[in-house]
Amino acid sequence: MQRTITRVLLVVFGLVELPVGLWPLLSPDGFYRDFPGFRTGWVAMDGPFNEHLLRDFGGLNLALAAILLGAAVIGTTAVARLAALATFLFGLPHFLYHLGHVSHFEPVDQVLIIATTALGAGLPLVLALIPGRRATPATP
Repeated sequence: MQRTITRVLLVVFGLVELPVGLWPLLSPDGFYRDFPGFRTGWVAMDGPFNEHLLRDFGGLNLALAAILLGAAVIGTTAVARLAALATFLFGLPHFLYHLGHVSHFEPVDQVLIIATTALGAGLPLVLALIPGRRATPATP
């Protein structure tokens, strides 16, 4: 069982990250221009090539890898489903973006981009739907 302070901190961190995750999905241009919302746009000031966003993207992928690998080590169905949900929440917007932004690629690349990003959104759903192991009664 978690300590109350652990739960409180998890909720606080989750509530801080929630709007930072939703804003660029709902208004990418607004996030780019105006983040953090109470000062001059920190993201736009880095220019069109944005090392900051690329490093954030890399860091988010590493964090997702840690969650997925940690879920495999922990081995509970609940943690596996949570990791699958986190992966889906990353993979679906990524897939939807690429679905509408491949026309400038060669046809083979269009297929590869759509297929790989579709897997990134679809496989987590499959993972979440795999039933957990049934508890076997202990033998006396």
